[in-house]
Amino acid sequence: MSLSAAKIDDLLRKTQRSAVHLEMRDGYMQDDPAFIAWKAGHRLDPSDRDSWWRPWLDVIAEATGRGVAIRRARIVSEPVSDYIRYEYDVTFPNVAAGEEVRWLPRRNASDLALPGNDFWLFDGRLVRWGHFSGDGDSLGGELSEDPAAVQLCAEAFEAVWAGATPHEKYNV
Repeated sequence: MSLSAAKIDDLLRKTQRSAVHLEMRDGYMQDDPAFIAWKAGHRLDPSDRDSWWRPWLDVIAEATGRGVAIRRARIVSEPVSDYIRYEYDVTFPNVAAGEEVRWLPRRNASDLALPGNDFWLFDGRLVRWGHFSGDGDSLGGELSEDPAAVQLCAEAFEAVWAGATPHEKYNV
């Protein structure tokens, strides 16, 4: 598999200890059918697990089940965009699968050194950068094992995490 073609689920299956994900955009994939349905009023029913449990959540649950700590932090502008409100509403399945999620208002990130792109950091050694268009469409990603990039991402994530609010306590 080429470094640029590595998929996050494949990387998670190989992860042994930890995976952290930092998201810094206020919108992604505006043409996502699930987002469009949410804007039209559709909401996930927490009591109907079959309606929202997806193959992606199997990957998360399998990894956390074997002891991998998975944490996601989101830096968001406030008041939040519709897309962030949607993400907030559909985060409970990630939490149910074993992922920890926190939210940091962008105004509280002003003094943090952050990389220029969203990223995943696997086992504190491998960064997968996420690239997006101005409209939030995915342009793929690339991998890096560069020690300086790994250190930047690790330190940035921990700084965000320390100041962020756990999902269950954050209000949109």
